[in-house]
Amino acid sequence: MDVQAQRVATVRAFGTVSLVAGFMTSLITMASDYGGFEPHILATFLILTGLGLRIEAAIVNRRS
Repeated sequence: MDVQAQRVATVRAFGTVSLVAGFMTSLITMASDYGGFEPHILATFLILTGLGLRIEAAIVNRRS
């Protein structure tokens, strides 16, 4: 496996982990009776980061 393909796989994996963590944070927060916005902000940040990483991996993979 070349370096470029390994980098794409790593970025894609981190994106997936970030997406799953964001959605899990959101689900756990909705299930609890905590009324603050901090977990939702964290979940939004994680989801947007995961989406960005997955899009970056797709663009880099398409070029190579």
